[in-house]
Amino acid sequence: MTDSPPLADSRALDAVADALRAAVRDVPDFPSPGILFKDITPLLADPRLFVAAAQAMAAPFRDDAVTHVLGIESRGFIFGGAVAVELGAGFVPARKAGKLPARTESVSYALEYGSATLEVHADAFPAGARVLVVDDVIATGGTAAAACELVERLQSTVVGCTFLISLSFLTRSDALAGRRAASVLVY
Repeated sequence: MTDSPPLADSRALDAVADALRAAVRDVPDFPSPGILFKDITPLLADPRLFVAAAQAMAAPFRDDAVTHVLGIESRGFIFGGAVAVELGAGFVPARKAGKLPARTESVSYALEYGSATLEVHADAFPAGARVLVVDDVIATGGTAAAACELVERLQSTVVGCTFLISLSFLTRSDALAGRRAASVLVY
């Protein structure tokens, strides 16, 4: 591990959040005019910040006996693997349709501009698995809700959802209502 400050201390949490926020780059008009894109690649390039981000995302769920982390394609893979290591859990990728080689379970869901499908291997979780859903950003909540549905279809328990960034200025659906969710940074 690294010399990152312990995350149990609220001042340490604030300092970590400030450092992470400073590393997120704003890119105006990407991917289309009027969008202010939150670019996390500078944060990922700094090994101390990357570890601190994974620790902060894992921290609220350390005492929840998480057995598996489900990372949502594609940047959820980056954080999901790191959070799984932090929690001593297995990692399962939730992929776009047609990307997994074995038998899958899938769910289609609505996006603000169309629809999408997520898949996981049908044997991704053993009976009784306790799963944490991970993604880099939560916007409206639809993708995370679809991931939760997949976990539950496979007879596993969703412990919660964790995100690096929450975009609070967007209208969030009620898709995650009643679920435990945590975000490190809120914009």
